[in-house]
Amino acid sequence: MSSSPVVIVLAAGLGSRYAGPRHKLAEPFGTSTVLGHTVGRAIASGLPVVVVTTPALVDDAKHWVARRDIVVLTGPQGPGAGGMGDSIAAGVSARAGAGGWLILPGDMPLVRPDSLNAVAAQLGQHPVCFAQFHGRRGHPVGFSTELYSDLVRLSGPDGARRVLARYPAHALELDDPGVLEDLDTVDDMARMLAAADDGSPLSTF
Repeated sequence: MSSSPVVIVLAAGLGSRYAGPRHKLAEPFGTSTVLGHTVGRAIASGLPVVVVTTPALVDDAKHWVARRDIVVLTGPQGPGAGGMGDSIAAGVSARAGAGGWLILPGDMPLVRPDSLNAVAAQLGQHPVCFAQFHGRRGHPVGFSTELYSDLVRLSGPDGARRVLARYPAHALELDDPGVLEDLDTVDDMARMLAAADDGSPLSTF
């Protein structure tokens, strides 16, 4: 039986635009944290989950996944010290035998579990698939196994843009506004908490 795609939760960014009292991923979000809620929804999909993070957020990540499912980036932290590309490469390398990889930023706690499954289901037919809502591109972005060599060579702040530019990508329209909602500012936090309270209970995934 073929392996399932793995959800790679990216939690190694600086979150420098967020002006709250702590790292945005460690901020309370309902009964959890922003990172905890994002990871919880990924786990609820039934797909395997790996969290790529930094030493500062390891303890938070360990509340939600086993240590073996955490990839810690230990290089220098700060502007110019790597980026989303490095995180994607590390996560894919850690699960080289997976049946594909879904990239989910840790600051997107409103993505629904069924949206993750819907994107994962497309990877047998498309090398790249991304979720969209009302024609707007969002996350997760899924990559098939044939792109492994490209993904593990990624580095820098541009994430997987080089791969996305090279291969045809399938846009999967979903009835899930959460695929567009990332948390960058304190205002985003207030808006997302309100959205979650309106028909998307924070106490469940």
